[in-house]
Amino acid sequence: MKAQNSEYEQNHKDPVCGMEVSHDAAGEEIIYQDKTYYFCSGACREIFETEPEKYIH
Repeated sequence: MKAQNSEYEQNHKDPVCGMEVSHDAAGEEIIYQDKTYYFCSGACREIFETEPEKYIH
């Protein structure tokens, strides 16, 4: 049986620019509506914070 990857081992998609970022390489992260979102930079995090519903699918 294959072990499941933890959240720390997975890549995450920056919801603003679409860049794949690892947990360790993520420049920023925030929790919005009980979900953690990872960003490549503070600029993408700031854009997300202005209109989060625009970037949640």
